[in-house]
Amino acid sequence: MNPTVARLTLRGLLGRRRGLLLLVVPALLLVVAAIASVSSADPHETAGNILGALGLGTLIPILGLVVGTGVIANEIDDGSIVYLLAKPLPRWRIVTTKLVVAIGVTWLFSVVPTLLAGLLLVGTQDGVALGYTVAVLVAGAAYSALFLLLGVVTRHAVVAGLAYALIWESTVGNFVEGARTLSIQQWGRSVGEAVAGQNAISSDVSLGAAVPLLLVVTVAATVFASVKLAGMTLAGEE
Repeated sequence: MNPTVARLTLRGLLGRRRGLLLLVVPALLLVVAAIASVSSADPHETAGNILGALGLGTLIPILGLVVGTGVIANEIDDGSIVYLLAKPLPRWRIVTTKLVVAIGVTWLFSVVPTLLAGLLLVGTQDGVALGYTVAVLVAGAAYSALFLLLGVVTRHAVVAGLAYALIWESTVGNFVEGARTLSIQQWGRSVGEAVAGQNAISSDVSLGAAVPLLLVVTVAATVFASVKLAGMTLAGEE
């Protein structure tokens, strides 16, 4: 962790219009939850639709995409990454620092709003609010690592990220059962299911598979991003 890199990354991430965009996601989730909390619909079913389908399934991947790609992709696109790479810092430290910032910002704008939305909808019943909060916690970290990697390896990181989050997870995953095994959303739901009360949250992936997959994706994405960033430096020197 490098404090200077962290400070510059955070300033670049929140100091632009992107900061306002990040506020839209939690605000939308809380507004929808507040409206639903005064309706006559079944609270547990409503919580599943809002916290699961809307929050964990749609808003959190988008938030992770904006933050994960935002911590490094723009610097690569405009060439300012050269100034950072010129510093005597190991490339892995640059990547891990940016990842910590990405995870922290993603958690800030997703974990707390998810918990508040859950409490608005069902209170503390069956641990639903806590379960979805933990699901967002672990999924947010994995999304951040994956999308940071995309920001390093491709100039079309946002398109690639949307393709994974919205097409693979939200569309293909709903119709092809086997595809859910490779879904960060389902891994997060599995962890949330273990935390919440019985039958409060459902997942198509077992906890024994979800936890290792979350760890593998997060660590592998970080390592690969470090390797690619180091390669970028070598290419620049050549």
